[in-house]
Amino acid sequence: QVQLVESGGGLVQAGGSLRLSCVVSGRTFSNYAMGWFRQAPGKEREFVAAISASGGSTFYADSVQGRFTISRDNAKSTVFLQMNSLKPEDTAVYYCGRTAKRLPTIDFGSWGQGTQVTVSS
Repeated sequence: QVQLVESGGGLVQAGGSLRLSCVVSGRTFSNYAMGWFRQAPGKEREFVAAISASGGSTFYADSVQGRFTISRDNAKSTVFLQMNSLKPEDTAVYYCGRTAKRLPTIDFGSWGQGTQVTVSS
């Protein structure tokens, strides 16, 4: 069974940066588009960014466009989320997921356990 393990979260001041990583077990990583979602306390999980299986296409939520960058390393079965110019409203648990569907889609699954990102003002 596939496992997704996120890391890289932490506490950072507004304007700072963090880089999240998500390592995926199994040999089929390059067959799936990958995505990052987040969930703040009391809110539903929301889409943040997605990248196609080849890495050639990326999609972003309007709220992070221009500040966040998603990338992947298929040789290492890892997807990254570089987060710059962080704002307090970016505070959430960040999850990675995968989908066999073509992008754009928000139909992702196989969630990891999440990594907490806290941005102080």
